[in-house]
Amino acid sequence: MRMTKTLTAITLVVGVSFPAWGGEFATKDEAIAMVNKAVAFYKKEGAEKAFSEFDKKPGDFIDRDLYVLVYGTNGKVLAHGANAKLIGKDMSDAQDVDGKYYVKERIALAAKQPTFWQDYKFVNPVSKKIEPKEAYCSAQGDAIICSGVYKQ
Repeated sequence: MRMTKTLTAITLVVGVSFPAWGGEFATKDEAIAMVNKAVAFYKKEGAEKAFSEFDKKPGDFIDRDLYVLVYGTNGKVLAHGANAKLIGKDMSDAQDVDGKYYVKERIALAAKQPTFWQDYKFVNPVSKKIEPKEAYCSAQGDAIICSGVYKQ
């Protein structure tokens, strides 16, 4: 309660709003905030430092089932806060359990618009089960920076 009042007071004074962190699962607003935070860090610090930071566990870019992942426009995984084994792999032909080529779709969406939401299925790092996911992504040149929520 005290934190909520403090954030509300800060919002009124500064004019900045903060997501309500702390539920069991991340929200869409938290995914957007995470991507915006990651994009700002990427622009300030550069790709190498940003990608390394996005992968750190624990770290500033991993929270519950929310994490940052980055794909190159060539389909290669550049950073992945939930599964470091994917980093460096070309995932262009990756399909979810329904046969959806989600990486190819992500690349196509990034070519058309600067930010977007994408639906697919992926392993939830908390439940360890394949679940429907919505990822919010921001195209940044040759990098597509995303974070998503698992639909509960």
